[in-house]
Amino acid sequence: MPALSQRITTLNGDGSDGWDVFYRARAMLDAGEDVTELTIGEHDIRTDPSILRAMHDSAMGGHTGYAIVPGVSALRDKVAARVQAQSGVPTTRDNVLVTPGGQAALFAAHMAVCSQGDAALIVDPYYATYPGTLRAAGAVPRAVPTRSAHGFLPQREALEAACDGAASLLINTPNNPTGAVYPRETLEMIADVVRNQDMWLISDEVYDVQVWDGTHLSPRAIPGMAERTLVIGSMSKSHAMTGSRIGWIVGPEAAIEALIDLATNTTYGVPGYIQDAAVFGLQSGLDLEAEVAAPFRRRREIAARVLAEQSAVRAIPAQGAMYVMLDVRATGLSGEAFANALLETHRIAVMPGESFGQSAAGHVRVAMTVEDARFEAALRQLCGFASGLAKAA
Repeated sequence: MPALSQRITTLNGDGSDGWDVFYRARAMLDAGEDVTELTIGEHDIRTDPSILRAMHDSAMGGHTGYAIVPGVSALRDKVAARVQAQSGVPTTRDNVLVTPGGQAALFAAHMAVCSQGDAALIVDPYYATYPGTLRAAGAVPRAVPTRSAHGFLPQREALEAACDGAASLLINTPNNPTGAVYPRETLEMIADVVRNQDMWLISDEVYDVQVWDGTHLSPRAIPGMAERTLVIGSMSKSHAMTGSRIGWIVGPEAAIEALIDLATNTTYGVPGYIQDAAVFGLQSGLDLEAEVAAPFRRRREIAARVLAEQSAVRAIPAQGAMYVMLDVRATGLSGEAFANALLETHRIAVMPGESFGQSAAGHVRVAMTVEDARFEAALRQLCGFASGLAKAA
C-alpha cells in the first residue's frame, strides 16, 4: 500500500505508546483468565441511571440530528456557570466550546496555540496520551522533569530551563498519574513563568472534583492568566460518563471562535442527546458528583492503611484523582519490569511509571477502580510481592 503520513507514523516517537501492560492484561481477560485490572481510570460504577434516562428521553424526543457545533446553549451556559463558580472569573457561553471528551479538547487546544514545529511543554510524569496528542497537533513535546521527592510538583528552575522557544505549557491538577494537587504557590510560580515567556497555559482539570487533600485552584483564576489559559473539562470523571465522550474547552472568546472553526472542520459537534444528558448531570448538583467520587476517597484510605504496614513500597501522597503512585525501586526492578512480573505471577495489572515519562521510572500507578475488598486484597498481594523482591535485591 502507499506510505502512511509521517504525522501518523511518528505519534509515539521512538518507543511504545505506554499501554503494553494494559493490552496484555486485556488479552488475558479475553482468554478467560481472572485478572484484577488496576490500569485505566474507569469507574467500577456506571453512569447514574437518571442521566441515562435523560439521554434516552432526549434521543427519543428527536434530538438525534446535527447539534450546533459550539455546543447547545444550555450546556455551554451550565459549563460557564460551573467554571465561574469555581474560579470567580466571569465566564459566559462565548468562552465555552463543547468537545467529544477531554481528549479531543486537548488536541484542539494545542492545534489552536501551537504552530507546526513549535515546542509544547508537558510536566513529567504526564498522562500517557499527552506526547502523541501534541505530535498529532504538529507540536514537538518537551518534558519538564520533576522528582518524586518533591511530590512530582514542577520546580521553577526546571520549568524555566525548558521554556526556550516553547509556545505552550500543559499542566494537570489534580494530577494523573501522581495524584498531586498543585498548591497556590506552585500555580503562581507557573503563571509567573508563563507570563514572562509569553506562552499559553493549557490546564487539564478533568479531576477537579476529586480532591482529597488541599484545594483545587484553576490557574485561570490567577490575575493576568484568563487571557492566556485554556481549561480542559469533562463529564468523564466527575459523572462516570467516560463512554459518552463529552467535554469542553474554556478560554478567551477569540480563541473559542477559532476553535469553533476547527470543530466545524473536524468533529462537527457532539450528539445533542448526549449534551442534554450532560446538562441534566450538571443540574443534578454536587451531591451526585460526591457520590461518584466517594469510592476513590474510601479506597485511598484503604491504600494508606495497607501501605503503612510495610516498607518495600513507598506511596506518593495521593491528594486527588483516582490513582495511587507507588515507588517500587527497592525491588531493584523498573516500573515496567515490576508491572509485567506482577501480572505474570499474581494476575494483577497496574501501569508502569515509565508509561508516563522518565520522571516516574521505578514507580507504578495503581487505579483504585475495583470494589473495596478486591482492591485491598490486590494491594496486599502487590506489597507482599514487592517485599519478596526487595529482600532478594
